[in-house]
Amino acid sequence: MERIAIFPGSFDPFTIGHEEIVKRGLKMFDKIVIAVGINAVKKEFLDVDTRIAIIRKVFEDVDNVIVMSYSGLTVDFCEQMGANFIIRGLRTAADFEYERAVGQANKAMDSSVETVFLLTSPEHTFISSTIVRDIFMNGGNANKFLPTNVTIEDLRQ
Repeated sequence: MERIAIFPGSFDPFTIGHEEIVKRGLKMFDKIVIAVGINAVKKEFLDVDTRIAIIRKVFEDVDNVIVMSYSGLTVDFCEQMGANFIIRGLRTAADFEYERAVGQANKAMDSSVETVFLLTSPEHTFISSTIVRDIFMNGGNANKFLPTNVTIEDLRQ
């Protein structure tokens, strides 16, 4: 049986921290679906299609990574994709508390879905999409926080 994991998030924008979690997850799973969540309430920096295009560019040579959008409950998307795992990256204790609660709620809704937590590398702990957006919006150079084949120009599209 193929081990499929969902890596859900807004990825607005996708950072080197996100990339690291996917690469490490590939050592544990046969396939990872990077699920770009559509949230009508959340104000977007990049539209969903741009985020998907950027992430696909990052993993263009990786056959077992799929990038697509989804809306609704993550556990429902897991069922739709035949996935039994959700990957979440943890940077801080605050991330853990939030993700633990979400993971337990997901487990209560679908007992076949396991949440797998991966600790970020120390050098990526401070990186977040919010920080990258703030740097970009204030004219700074955020390239060092983006995957190597993604540039600030990709964010300007």
